[in-house]
Amino acid sequence: MTVDYVLIGHITADLTPQGRIAGGTVSYAARTAAAFGWRVGIVTSCLPNEPLLDTFRSFADIHIIPADETTTYENIYTDHGRLQYVRGRAGEILAETIPDELRSAPLVHLAPIADEIRSGVAAYFGGSTILATLQGWMRQWGADQVVHFKPFDHENLLKRVDIVVFSEEDIAAAPETEAWVSARARHTFVTRAEKGGSYYHDGQHDRYTTPKVTVVEPTGAGDVFAASLLASLPLVAYDMSKAIQIAARLAANAVTRPGILGTPTADEVRAALDSV
Repeated sequence: MTVDYVLIGHITADLTPQGRIAGGTVSYAARTAAAFGWRVGIVTSCLPNEPLLDTFRSFADIHIIPADETTTYENIYTDHGRLQYVRGRAGEILAETIPDELRSAPLVHLAPIADEIRSGVAAYFGGSTILATLQGWMRQWGADQVVHFKPFDHENLLKRVDIVVFSEEDIAAAPETEAWVSARARHTFVTRAEKGGSYYHDGQHDRYTTPKVTVVEPTGAGDVFAASLLASLPLVAYDMSKAIQIAARLAANAVTRPGILGTPTADEVRAALDSV
């Protein structure tokens, strides 16, 4: 299968009251890219017989780096806020573990969720447009499995990628990260939920807005924004302002439906493209 949009990162098993479900940026972004009509390739690490992958097989070519466990998250909500736990972690993803046939993919999305991608992976894709969602590089945990902020210092990665995306929530413990990253990356997006977000082009700041909607569940909206941004660029002749409008619209749609159901449909993608 020839692939247009490569996703690299762990699919996660999220433990919820409704059971074990697929989560992580890869899960949301794969569905989003497929809705744009792109042929999707996934490079992930997990249990070789992970049943959660079955939901992707109809639209994605999946390359599995076998691991003893699938990366597993659990969120516990208390009176003092959310505690996030890593209950299991799959293997690291290195450049040499990526199939050669993916090297020529025009669109590449680095989507770590548990600090699993080595920053040298970006150099593997010489001619691709590369977007990186940074949240997975800003997570660490100890023996108690509780997730804490990890300072982001991958300066070499920022030189290799074209676009970076993260949320204001990702850097709540170190808001100075926004200035540090935007001064080094060519295109930086900081998402701010219903407030829209910030866009920095070579360090120059601008803002964008998102449509006003009724929020059902915000999970995955940032992932839909990032994937829609990258997936739309070739379809709008790499006009970033148009890609931002499309991504903001589809991310707003995402929060009106619960969980993975918020990823865009092909009809929603066509309407967003037509709107610009």
